[in-house]
Amino acid sequence: MRRRSHRGGGLDAWPGYVDALSTLLMVIIFVLLVFVLAQAFLSVALSGRQHVLEELQTEMQHLTQMLSLERGKSQTLTLSMATLKSEEQKTEAQRAALAAQAQGLAAQLTQTKGQLASQSKLSSDSQAQVALLNQQLAELSKQLAAITSALDISQKDVKVRDAKIADLGNKLNLALADKVEQLKRYRSEFFGRLSQLLAGRPGIRVVGDRFVFQSEVLFPVGSADLTPAGADQIKALAQSLKEIAAQIPPDLSWVLRVDGHADRQQISSARYPTNWELSAARAITVVKLLIAQGVPPQHLAATAFAQFQPLDDADTPAAYAKNRRIELRLTDR
Repeated sequence: MRRRSHRGGGLDAWPGYVDALSTLLMVIIFVLLVFVLAQAFLSVALSGRQHVLEELQTEMQHLTQMLSLERGKSQTLTLSMATLKSEEQKTEAQRAALAAQAQGLAAQLTQTKGQLASQSKLSSDSQAQVALLNQQLAELSKQLAAITSALDISQKDVKVRDAKIADLGNKLNLALADKVEQLKRYRSEFFGRLSQLLAGRPGIRVVGDRFVFQSEVLFPVGSADLTPAGADQIKALAQSLKEIAAQIPPDLSWVLRVDGHADRQQISSARYPTNWELSAARAITVVKLLIAQGVPPQHLAATAFAQFQPLDDADTPAAYAKNRRIELRLTDR
């Protein structure tokens, strides 16, 4: 009796094991299903992002072509304007000559009228001369009318050319405004890219449209030789600058200005007699490293301000440290 009861209890436990295994299998299947769906959604998202990047690249190429065309149009308009101005000068000279000729004919006409008035008292033998003078007077009147008509035509031509010059000037101004707008757009992109690159780095701040590096981040006190950490920061900056410079069209005039600043404490050494030499040497050191890393030298400028552009006018060590700095600014030439 006991053996039967024991065997019967073992058979009753088997369905529980089956249910547990079935539940575990369903959980595993559910987890796999979730994983597969997540992979599918991720693949769709990545595909969409790649498509957006391709569209942006295509748009950038299109904008570059449009800029090249606008540059050609601007040059053509400039040449046309120069030609029209030259023609206008010639027309003014012709107009002045015709006006002088008209004045001369008017003087001759007045003189002829006086002669006719005096000839009315002459004898009958002089009538032939009076008739000849009358004929000459008629011819002079015709010449004067022709000259007046030519002057009117010249004035109309001058007005037409003035209108063309004004139209060309407007077109040129629009083209120049478009170039300025493009530079602003690339300056905004430059500012955003550098902000992302330099975000969170100690000793670097954004002041208006400038990136400010505290000198202690790049240079030892009283020196213009980059520290290893400062050289690494400038090299990382150069890589981003090269990427941005490659996207800016070559017909846009832009310059990255590297400004060196010192505090009001006077320095006096054989190498740096004043703060001018120190601030200039630091700016030049940064520019040289950027050039060595492949940044185009024609788009770089090194300037020095010594202690005369402070951020903090206080006479404290903290203010001195704040004023010792290198600033980067993207501008036009």
